[in-house]
Amino acid sequence: MRHTDAEADHAQSENARTAQLIGQLSDQVTTLVRDELAAARLELAEKGRRAGKGAGLTSASGVMAVYGLGTLFLTAGAALALVMPAWTAAIVVALLLLAIAALLALGGKHEVQQAIPPTPETALASGRRDVAAFVAAARHGRNS
Repeated sequence: MRHTDAEADHAQSENARTAQLIGQLSDQVTTLVRDELAAARLELAEKGRRAGKGAGLTSASGVMAVYGLGTLFLTAGAALALVMPAWTAAIVVALLLLAIAALLALGGKHEVQQAIPPTPETALASGRRDVAAFVAAARHGRNS
C-alpha cells in the first residue's frame, strides 16, 4: 500500500502539529510550575513574617510572666514576714523556689535521657522493614 504525496504531507503536518502541541504543553507546564513556586515563596515569606512576630510577642509575654512571678514571690515573702522575721520569710521562699527548680531539673534530665540518641528510631525501623520487603519481593520475583 503506497501513500500518496498528499497523504505524506498530511502525516508530516500532523506530526509537526503534534510536536508543536507538545512544545506548548511543555512551556505551559514550566510556566505553571514556576508560577506555583513563586506563589509558594510569597506565602512562606508571609508566614515567616507572622511567625517572627508571633515569636517576638511570645517572648515578650514570657518576660512579663517572669516579672509577674517575681512580684508574686516577693508578695509571698512579705506575707510570711507578717508572721515571722523578714529574713526567715525570705529564706523560706528561696528554699521553696530552689526545691521547685530541682524537681523541674530532674524532670528535664529524664526527658533528655529519653530523647538520646537523637535518631529517628521508629522511622529507621520502618525503613528497614520496607527495604526487607522490597528485597524479599525482588527475590520472589526472580524465583518465579
